[in-house]
Amino acid sequence: MMRTILTGYASLLVLLLVAGVVSAQGEPTTTSKDNNVGLKAIGAGIAVGLAGLGAGLGEQGIGAAAVGAMAEDPKFFGKGLLMTVIPETIVIFGLVVSLIILFV
Repeated sequence: MMRTILTGYASLLVLLLVAGVVSAQGEPTTTSKDNNVGLKAIGAGIAVGLAGLGAGLGEQGIGAAAVGAMAEDPKFFGKGLLMTVIPETIVIFGLVVSLIILFV
């Protein structure tokens, strides 16, 4: 799993480097305002993507433990559901940050 995460980071780095080289070689037709809009979009995407990645990694162990606990005793359903929902709030925070980046 760590290899997958590192591959994702490496591909993101390559994407940003290629985008920088391509934009540096092109004609200077874009204004700085257009460039800022693109950078805001990249920042918003990174905010939501990394928040989702973190929530998925956190929920992985919690979900397995909650299902195991509910299999042994059905009374743990409410607690298990609550514990699996808590990491998802992190994604909501990432979404709020991305909306702030885009519209403020």
